[in-house]
Amino acid sequence: MKKNPFITLISFFIILASFFLLLSEQKNVFAEIHSIYDTSVLEALTLDGDSIIKVRTKQKEIVENLNFTNTASHIKTPEKVHALYMSSWVAGTPSVRDGILKIIDESEDLNALVVDIKDSTGVVSFEIQTPLALKYGTGSTRIADIEGFVNLVHEKNIYLIGRISTFQDPVLTEKRNDWALKRIDNGGIWKDNNGLAFIDPGKAEAWEYIKEISLEAYRVGFDEINFDYIRYPSDGPLRNLNYALPEGETRVSSLRKFFQYLDLELRQNNNIPISADIFGLATSAEDDLGIGQFFEEIYPYFDYVAPMVYPSHYGPGTFGFPDPEIKPYEVVKMGMESAIRRATALGITEDQNPYRKLRTWIQDFSLRVPYGLKEVTDQIKASREAGIDSFMVWNASNIYTKKAY
Repeated sequence: MKKNPFITLISFFIILASFFLLLSEQKNVFAEIHSIYDTSVLEALTLDGDSIIKVRTKQKEIVENLNFTNTASHIKTPEKVHALYMSSWVAGTPSVRDGILKIIDESEDLNALVVDIKDSTGVVSFEIQTPLALKYGTGSTRIADIEGFVNLVHEKNIYLIGRISTFQDPVLTEKRNDWALKRIDNGGIWKDNNGLAFIDPGKAEAWEYIKEISLEAYRVGFDEINFDYIRYPSDGPLRNLNYALPEGETRVSSLRKFFQYLDLELRQNNNIPISADIFGLATSAEDDLGIGQFFEEIYPYFDYVAPMVYPSHYGPGTFGFPDPEIKPYEVVKMGMESAIRRATALGITEDQNPYRKLRTWIQDFSLRVPYGLKEVTDQIKASREAGIDSFMVWNASNIYTKKAY
């Protein structure tokens, strides 16, 4: 049947008008999201539980209208995670990253990769389109093709862990001075020995930003979200640091609320595996180390907890050793055995193994004492003989002792 040109033209304009109407509606939705974050959230997130629930419900209704779906595939968490760390700069540079992927490919042991989503500079590693990240301009093109990178890693059957440097964030604290930890003397932004500022862990408004980044990272294909720097500062002019804790609040209780928030928003509501990096000393210390990390107040809220038991980071006398750095096997074994005792005492059972949640961060780098094949393999052996066969390996320069794996 021959079509009437006039009817065809009318149909075309109807379709075109519908398209622009849909686009306009979605723009209004984005505007409403921005409005909520800019006004209602900032007013409601004063730790008033009822208000928080109301605002989150409204946010959920709006975002659901956009029909966002998680289209990325995910790899199930391996029973034993054996990972190398990769910076975002390396992840975005094929000529360098391919060498690390080759180490994992050729290893009989390695099966995972830890990659920065947001590192200590505060920059997000890829172009991120979430409301607060767009507002503050924190995305980047360090990993220019994030979907392509994720697919490459997954094609090799490598479990992909996204690391977030949580509260150390010089970028966001410049954008939002009111979210930063402050100096006592002049009220300015406090900075550590490296000149880096920290988000105040008690600022619930900032938690939403962390959640946004986490959800988006999982959406593009990261299999697990790993939280580092979940603490108050450990170095710098600490006597001039204003913790600004409300009456009755402590560093530990302030962080606990954040951990509970992550547990609810990511683990419970979205089934996203989450993990926490903690100071190695937190496995044996009986206080919060001055940074708010207390083992028993962290362990229940994450799928996995990874103490950074780097021998080079322990001071003289720790575990009875004048120089812990020259005792890699002993330090790692004693540190993780302490973690096991404390985890077991909590009575949180996971698959009949009360400490399945534990992973060991080990070092493949040198500070004062040169570390090589023996020192690295001694740490892996110590972790396994302590009863923990999941480990992650740190080298900030991404240069690894290939024969150790």
